[in-house]
Amino acid sequence: MRFRGVSAVAVGWTLLACVAGCAPAAAPSAARAAQDFYAAVQGGQAERACALLAPEAAESLRAGGQSCVTAIGELDLPGGRVLGTEVWGDEAQVRLSGDTVFLHRFPAGWRVRGAGCTSRGDLPYDCEVST
Repeated sequence: MRFRGVSAVAVGWTLLACVAGCAPAAAPSAARAAQDFYAAVQGGQAERACALLAPEAAESLRAGGQSCVTAIGELDLPGGRVLGTEVWGDEAQVRLSGDTVFLHRFPAGWRVRGAGCTSRGDLPYDCEVST
């Protein structure tokens, strides 16, 4: 019985260490995905920017009857330099000097779920691109 208790504690600490250690390891790749998205937007590469969106976010841009490429070209997305990144499992928030971006990790990598986002205090962020 005592061995099982020690094993459970050891497993618990191992999982806690992974959760604590895995998120910081994912932060640079989430930040890089946000930067790649904004580089495409600001470089006039709307097709590439749409490819970096989560499928639901790309679909939301098509809701107005336009293509994602046309819609993303009409948005004013400020971007900026990375100020901070937080990762919670497969979800991430990247704070840029001019924007806040939300991402989801898919098997193919991080994809943008929300961009052009502004805080509304205790309410959910208001995003120009969202799922």
